[in-house]
This record gives sequence, structure tokens and C-alpha cells, in this order.
Amino acid sequence: MVLKPFIGRKHELKKLLALHRKAVASLVVVKGRRRIGKSRLIAEFATQISQHTLWSFAGLAPLEGMTAQSQRDHFARQLAFLLKLPPLSFQDWSDAFEHLSLHVRAGDIILLDEISWMAAKDSSFIPKLKAWWDKQQLPIIVVFCGSVSTWIEENILNSTAFFGRVALTLTLMPLSISDSATLLKAMGFQGSTYDMYKLLGVLGGIPWYLEQVGSGVTADNILKQLCFEKDGLLVLEFDRIFHDLFNGKGAVYKRILDSLKDGMKTLAEIRHAIHFAQSGTLSRLMEHLIIAGFVKKQSLWSFKTAKTLKQSLYRISDPYMRFYLKVIEVHRAKIDLGTFDDSPLSHLPGFEVHMGLQLEYLLLQNRSLLLQSIGISAADVVCDGPYRQSQTAIAKGCQIDYLLQTVTKNLYVCEFKLSRRELGVEIISEMQEKIKALKIPRGYAAVPILFHIGGVASSVETDGYFYRIIDIADFLFS
Repeated sequence: MVLKPFIGRKHELKKLLALHRKAVASLVVVKGRRRIGKSRLIAEFATQISQHTLWSFAGLAPLEGMTAQSQRDHFARQLAFLLKLPPLSFQDWSDAFEHLSLHVRAGDIILLDEISWMAAKDSSFIPKLKAWWDKQQLPIIVVFCGSVSTWIEENILNSTAFFGRVALTLTLMPLSISDSATLLKAMGFQGSTYDMYKLLGVLGGIPWYLEQVGSGVTADNILKQLCFEKDGLLVLEFDRIFHDLFNGKGAVYKRILDSLKDGMKTLAEIRHAIHFAQSGTLSRLMEHLIIAGFVKKQSLWSFKTAKTLKQSLYRISDPYMRFYLKVIEVHRAKIDLGTFDDSPLSHLPGFEVHMGLQLEYLLLQNRSLLLQSIGISAADVVCDGPYRQSQTAIAKGCQIDYLLQTVTKNLYVCEFKLSRRELGVEIISEMQEKIKALKIPRGYAAVPILFHIGGVASSVETDGYFYRIIDIADFLFS
């Protein structure tokens, strides 16, 4: 099998290689969103220590009728294939692990991918895996990998069975904007900066999504193929995610995400929107979505005291999730009928506005780039994030794309703009209105920042209103 180009993950690879050099038996946990590149990272790690063998096993996706024996049989088939032997059979996980031990050598890597699926139907899986691991004498690395991060948290990281035994935990985040751009170019994409951001605004930094991009076609054509054609990969992806990760219990998680597709909400607002009963269960469901990588909890804070408030806001943090719920799903019936096959995306009502909103989700995933471009050290940040000020009897409501408070009592008020055309002076008045509505304590300064693509009029440049005018095209090459 020819692997796609491997981009980024230098920090994670460095940690894995350092662990391998220690030459001791080690457990590693790699978790993260579906399609984020967990098993691909381990495959790349293995190529860099090519004198050792990668033993790679993956659990079967949960389907109706799946049994514990189905998972053991699948493991046995994979082992037989790796060993080039006739079919094997195991009636017990202890037998399976012991048989594997007969063939493993010092320095080898064992990957148990989608481990939650392997264990799903067998309550004895974890204790038998622990018993096998505790007997290990060889300096091997065993990697537990999976998309169901909540299962890994509960059964591995926070379990007494493996307490103190995990040497390294890696949580994979989306690729940075620059790494994503590099991968797109490696896949042959030659579009403009604007088109590059159009793709990234929908695909985020998810490697598998980026790898679906080919050469010789425009961003609109790529998005149409993936998102607006019957059986397009990203038309079907949402349902696959919810089936695989939430094992038939995805309906309530879907309702939660639906309630957030138009913007941030408090827990009480989510509860009201989905008519959820008063209980602590909703908080736990929100935590599951956060761990899965689809939602982020944003604390509100007091400018004056710099302390977080009791109330928090929740928002969708994944660009694809938002785009599916807000755009693809709305037109799903038409997509299945082939309505968009012969019409450009520009004919889709509000498409460019949607793309501007997608940019916000993308940029918020790349906090370090935002700070670096403004010229602020993370150590000087008191609080930051998208900010919502609710309307009261004495204050207007306002929403800030990204607000940053520093120890020097500066409030950096950031606006994100994705536009084909130059931004005119009206952007100044828009920003002035937002800052005017913001309740700023005495002694604090509001500092306006503009992030843009497509250029700004010279009158905006020369006005001097914005402390920084940042062209995000530079992020593609940072």
C-alpha cells in the first residue's frame, strides 16, 4: 500500500522516538477525532525505526449482530495475515495475546487500533489485556489508539487497571493552517490563496479530508464533489461518525450540535433548545462531545477581575461539523436528487456568507498563529476566545469573533473577514459599533485587530484605526 504524504506531527514523532530509545516496555495512548491521523502517525513512527516490526490490529466497527467472538476472529485473521499463516482461531483474548507474544521481538511496536471496538462485547478484555501486559519482559511499545476518546478516558487513562502504566499520551489536534496548506499542495492542489482558505474552512485540518483533494480542479468543484453530490464522501461522513462513535446513541448528541450550529450557547440555552430534562446528564453529554473533538467549552470572564464566571458558552469547534449541519444537511434532499450536479455553488443562497463563518471556526483552531501574528506571548494572556456579551437593560449585546485580554489591561478585539473583494472603510464603523457596545472597565484599552483575506482599501490602511491589519494569506506559509 502506498501511503499518502505525511505532513506535520513533528512534536508527536519526536516524543515517540524518544520513548523508543529508552528501550523499555512502554504503553502509549493516542486519541483524537475520527480521521485525524492516529494510526497514520504510528505507521510513520514505525517507518523511522524500520529495523523493527509494526504489528497493527484494528477492531471491527460496531454493527448489529457483532459479538465478542467476531472481534477475536478478526484479530486472528489479521495476525495470520501478518505471519503469512493459515487462518487462526482464538476463543479467549488471553490466548490471542499470548500467541502474539510468541512472535514479537525487542523494539517492536504493537498497535491496537479502535481498541474500544475490540473490547465492546467482552467485559474481560481489559483485565486480560492488563494481565498480559504485566508479564511483559521485552522492551516493546504497545499503542492503544481510538476515536472513541471517552472510552479510552474511562477504561485506560482513568482506570485502576492501567493506573501508572501509560508512559505517553498523545491527543492529536487538527493540522495547523500551514501544515494543511502543505498537504493540499502535496496532493496537487494549485488554487489561489482564497480557494485554499475555502477548502480549509470546510475541511479544517483533518488529514483524511485534505487527502481527498485532487489536482486540476477548483475549490468549488472539489467542495461540490465532496459535499453536494449524491453519496459524496462528506455527505455520508456525518452519519458514519455518529454511528461509529456513539454506537446507536447519537440522536441526542445530534440534537445538541443542531442547537449550536447558529452560534454559541450556555448550557441552559442548550437545554431549552433541545427540551432536555433538568439533570446532570446534559453536562456529561457535553463533556463527551468535547472529548470527541467536536465541541469546545468557552469560559466567560470578568474583564475587571480577570476571573472566569460560573456561566460558560459552548460552541462547535469542528469546521466540517458546522458546515454539514448548517449547509449540507439543509440541502440533503436536493443533493440526493442530484440538484447541484450541473449548477455552480455560487448559486447556493448565502454560500459566500457561510464560507466567511467557516473561516472563524478555522482560525479559532489556530490560536497560536493568532497570538503570534498580533505579537503577544501566551504567557501574557489572561483570557481569550470568542466572546458574547448579553443584552441587558443598560447594555447592548455584542459578539466578538475573538477577544484577547492581557496582563497589561489591553482588550484586543479581533474581527475575521473572508471576502473576494477589498474591505472598505465601512469595516471601521462596524468595529467601532462593536467596541462601543462592549462594557470596558476604567483603565482598560480596547485595541482593534483585523484579520482578512482579499485585501483592504488603502483608506483603511492609512486611517490608522486598526492596531494590526493581518493578511491571513501569510498563515499558509508560516
